[in-house]
Amino acid sequence: MKDIRELKDLVEKLSYAKNHGVTVTYSLNDEDNSFTYSELEEQFRLELADLAKDFNSYRRNKLVIFELIQDMVDATLPKKVEEVVGMFAEIKSYPSGSKPVFTTRVGKNRAKQFITKVGLTGVYETFRLDNKNFSIDTFAFGGAAQIELEQFLDGTANLDELTQIIMDGLEESVYKEINNALIASIANMPATNVHSGTGFSSTEMKKLINTVMAYGTGATIFCTREFAGNIVTSDGYVADADKNDIRNQGYLGKFFGASIVVLPQSFTDETNATKVIDPSYAWVIPSGGSGNAKIVKIALEGQTVVDESKNADMSREIQAYKKFGTAVLFVNHIASFEDDSLTV
Repeated sequence: MKDIRELKDLVEKLSYAKNHGVTVTYSLNDEDNSFTYSELEEQFRLELADLAKDFNSYRRNKLVIFELIQDMVDATLPKKVEEVVGMFAEIKSYPSGSKPVFTTRVGKNRAKQFITKVGLTGVYETFRLDNKNFSIDTFAFGGAAQIELEQFLDGTANLDELTQIIMDGLEESVYKEINNALIASIANMPATNVHSGTGFSSTEMKKLINTVMAYGTGATIFCTREFAGNIVTSDGYVADADKNDIRNQGYLGKFFGASIVVLPQSFTDETNATKVIDPSYAWVIPSGGSGNAKIVKIALEGQTVVDESKNADMSREIQAYKKFGTAVLFVNHIASFEDDSLTV
């Protein structure tokens, strides 16, 4: 079994491979070889399994395990979020205790700028942005996974799966906060930038796209898969170029010149009753153009904290907490389309 320094080096190499999309040199069995991210990820799984091959091993090594999970989350969570929302979101990491500050561009639209973010009372607040700098308050969000004692005793405990559950939970929390801040911002959008109705209307979506395209060289529609599957022309005509998209992915790749990007969807628990992201909303955002800053700001503060609690049946709940905050910056060029026929 590797010592903590070697294990931390593995996490660092894994992070570099993930963040840069390259192979890295890693020493395995005293030989230096090139490894891809997936190959290093598999090695990380094996090391976690070795650290917790039985209950006594887990109890003896749990502080090392928690530290590795913390490093893993901090190293890969920003990149995972950026891969999904990086087209319209700016992500920054800050040391613990520091005040996350973002800078906006000052130009002809400055007077129209406003910011929407969650306040200390938990209510999303919107106010005009008079200065080019603004700060974001961060809050602790958590994810947890439970290990039964019997899983250790029969050798079926899988810490890699638990780590993935924790990371998925924290990642979904980021998307949920972005979604909530966007919805709260609708009240301050110009009337021409907002449509709400039952079902999809190609006519109304084209109006929104035309409005947004005036601020850039193109536009992108961000929505869930449920919404994307309903985007069709008014007469239902599907061009030959779009048929492969529908067959292969279930929705159009483009509509009226705007690209369609699907956001990840999940459920809040195993009942599949409540979705993480409200599927009834789609957001039209300009692409191209030198004056368009990324409208969503995400601040990740400090390191992830991992600990455990012991239940009465001797099962363990591994808990992870990460502080982050989100804000949405608007300068009159974002549009919202709500289809209230889609289930929340």
